[in-house]
Amino acid sequence: MKNIVFLLSGAAIFSSGANQSFAQSGPLPDGWRGLVDGLAIYQGDADLSGRGAFSASRAFVRAGAIYRFDNEASAGILVSSGRFSYDFDNPLNQPWDDINDFRVSAPIRFSVGESANVFFIPSVRYDYQRGVSMSDGATYGAFAGITWRINERLTIGPAIGAYSQLDEDGLDVFPALLVDWNFADRWNLSTGTGLGATQGPGLSLTFNQSKTLSFSLGARYESVRFRLDNAGLAPGGVGEDSSFPVVASVQYKPNPAMSFTAFVGAEFDGELELTNAAGTSVSRQSYDTAPIAGLAFRIFF
Repeated sequence: MKNIVFLLSGAAIFSSGANQSFAQSGPLPDGWRGLVDGLAIYQGDADLSGRGAFSASRAFVRAGAIYRFDNEASAGILVSSGRFSYDFDNPLNQPWDDINDFRVSAPIRFSVGESANVFFIPSVRYDYQRGVSMSDGATYGAFAGITWRINERLTIGPAIGAYSQLDEDGLDVFPALLVDWNFADRWNLSTGTGLGATQGPGLSLTFNQSKTLSFSLGARYESVRFRLDNAGLAPGGVGEDSSFPVVASVQYKPNPAMSFTAFVGAEFDGELELTNAAGTSVSRQSYDTAPIAGLAFRIFF
């Protein structure tokens, strides 16, 4: 499965509260409400199986608004922009440098009966190397599902994602199981899309120390594909960076409308791949486990 994602090589964030999609956020007042959130991430040096090593960093910001109707349905618009910066220490083994990322999504949510909630999140994304036309990195798709509130502690339901792929026919379709389970006092096990994460949910285990402080451990598969320029090792082709991040985070939430998160972790099973304009893989390199660390914030207003 090759997901088109909003994530840098070696970078992920999973934390209590921050791992819920905008369409699944907690109680909101009727009418319009705005959102601004962002993150900054650094990935330490990772040795490549070819030769040399690389590090990476990322900055990302998202803004939008959601309208909540008096029947608890909601609809919104989100616009996000980010930059992935790669630093390869061997110029002869440098498949790409800076990657731009831009996304627009329109989350919709409504209730069915007394216990079910349906959500639908269509999106358009642009992932492309600096110097490439934005439209050349365009993909589109949607993530949708339904959840049922089984009891006060457990909400669960199926979901499905379908997304186009750069230089590939058809859609990448994948199922998911959404869970929000308070299985013990202060403990929660949940899935969520997260800021800067793949279309499908990851899994997060959270301990709520208090109303303002929580600790989480999360994991997911991540992959990002982007259009390359005409001057590199695969002119006009596609680059891909995939890995399996595991992250520990701490979140401070001084009030329901504001949160700040710090996280550390590591990327496992990382791989960089180059595909030429004809769709043929010309290079595939694994990279060693890489440390990652970062900060994130979210503010509703």
